[in-house]
Amino acid sequence: MKTLGILGGMSPASTATYYNLINQKINEIKGANTTAPIILYSVDFERIVACQKADDWQASGQILADMAVKLQSIGADGILLATNTMHKNAPQILASISVPFLHIVDAPAHAIKAQKIDKVALLGTQFVMEQDFYKDGLASFGIETITPNSDERADIHRIIFDELCVGQICENSKERYLQIIAKLKSQGAKGVILGCTEIGLLINQEDLDIPVFDTARLHADMAVDFILGA
Repeated sequence: MKTLGILGGMSPASTATYYNLINQKINEIKGANTTAPIILYSVDFERIVACQKADDWQASGQILADMAVKLQSIGADGILLATNTMHKNAPQILASISVPFLHIVDAPAHAIKAQKIDKVALLGTQFVMEQDFYKDGLASFGIETITPNSDERADIHRIIFDELCVGQICENSKERYLQIIAKLKSQGAKGVILGCTEIGLLINQEDLDIPVFDTARLHADMAVDFILGA
């Protein structure tokens, strides 16, 4: 098996989800007591949040690129960044390493195309919903995205950072998300991307009657394929 380097800690809750999902699937496939060869580098999330608030993406990119180089130097055969938002810094990371980088946008994009869907709702942090880096990545696969209005985006973002990132699961927040998704469905969304790795802690496919593309789960599946050389 190949060794996977994970850039994690953004947040700890979703990093734990990645670690568990990857190991569960590896064990299902390989059996016995097999677990995945993983090197995890967990950043102080507050450093990243401070860069986000200061709109200093160059600084956050340098932090993550330095981490990726360290992971490569100690044996990682590939790098996975366990967060959607910080894929804004993917070009800086890619420029710093010579091993494969498992880009998170590719994971939902392939799943969406497999279901022959061309228009989806995109939920995530305000950075994901309002900036172009994520939407453009999906557009390169021919996938159109629609996002909530400004007030709804603010609610989604607040719930992610104030609740989900610190392990709080609130029923009223779940209801708010489902209300927003229902509105986007009425606007033509044929599926919904959970474009923040924490959102899957709050809602899942059982809650909705349109396809749900949980980026943490899909990215973890991509990681398993990489580890096994599939």
